[in-house]
Amino acid sequence: MIKVEKLCYTYSDDTQALININVTFPQEHIFAIMGLSGSGKTTLLNCLARFLKPQQGIISLNDKNIQDMTEHDFRSAVGVVFQHLNLFPHLTVLENMTLAPCRTQKRARDEAKKSALEMLDRLGIPELAENYPSQVSGGQAQRVAIARGLMLKPDIMLLDEPTSALDPKTTMEFAQWLRELQCDTSFIIVTHDLPFAENVAARGMYMSDGEVKEFGLINDILTHVRKV
Repeated sequence: MIKVEKLCYTYSDDTQALININVTFPQEHIFAIMGLSGSGKTTLLNCLARFLKPQQGIISLNDKNIQDMTEHDFRSAVGVVFQHLNLFPHLTVLENMTLAPCRTQKRARDEAKKSALEMLDRLGIPELAENYPSQVSGGQAQRVAIARGLMLKPDIMLLDEPTSALDPKTTMEFAQWLRELQCDTSFIIVTHDLPFAENVAARGMYMSDGEVKEFGLINDILTHVRKV
């Protein structure tokens, strides 16, 4: 469980991106952080991922301050897939998936390769193993990036705007696929795509101007937001 208390973040140009955020993320399998561009949602994700250190406040993971956790322990517990995916273009899909387990978890290469192939097969994309990122579609690349993150077996996976490069049909397919992964890990998704959030998550929150404006059931949040 992630708990955020009195979190504030201000950029170097004095822009207040987060203002006194107090949120306890429930142990939901898929939770959506929604809001328009500039609402603070991506800054919050970067704080949750420990890529930004807030000037004020505490983020706790299972009652431990994430700033006090070792890099290994934190990255083993929390995975991140960014909007631009960051797949290594010079490595095949299989090599992308085995790199981190071998380097950070010291897993044997053969064992990591076997796990990666099993993961790709279970996710319905085994044919992509020897392809390079430039040889797969946007939807396939998104799946590969998440599959790569799942190789580290995190408790929580953070997804930044996962549908931004997908067409409507692929977005619907991706939502269904993501729901099927709920048994593997919990997801916290940052998105401006309200129909996608409504389709994939049961609970969430809506941000505006660096503050949490709504929190609770997705349907209730969107009913309020769409009336504004």
